[in-house]
Amino acid sequence: MTQEMYAKVTYGFWGFVVGAGVAITIGFAWGGWTTSGTTQKISDEAVMAKRAAICVAQFMGAPNHEQKIKELKGTESYQKFELIEKGGWDKMPGQEKAAWGVSGACVAGLEALIKTGA
Repeated sequence: MTQEMYAKVTYGFWGFVVGAGVAITIGFAWGGWTTSGTTQKISDEAVMAKRAAICVAQFMGAPNHEQKIKELKGTESYQKFELIEKGGWDKMPGQEKAAWGVSGACVAGLEALIKTGA
């Protein structure tokens, strides 16, 4: 290999490495690229938000929801989850058992709704 060819290959290799590094950095920082773990986390959070919204809607759709709101306000924070679970509002339509964490997200949604006065 000649000296000139060796220099071309060396500069070409380092140009490729630096270019790939720049492309990856720009892609993840500004291009919206994500890893599969990040995508799964975002998806799980979106599903939980939807389940919490359904739980709040089921709670507010109950015939005695004004009484249950007063009861919710009067209970300790650790018992609020049990109130939601006993009422069955954390179960999604068509499911026998509620998913983990729905009652907690539902309580947070109800407390935000109560705080805004809606």
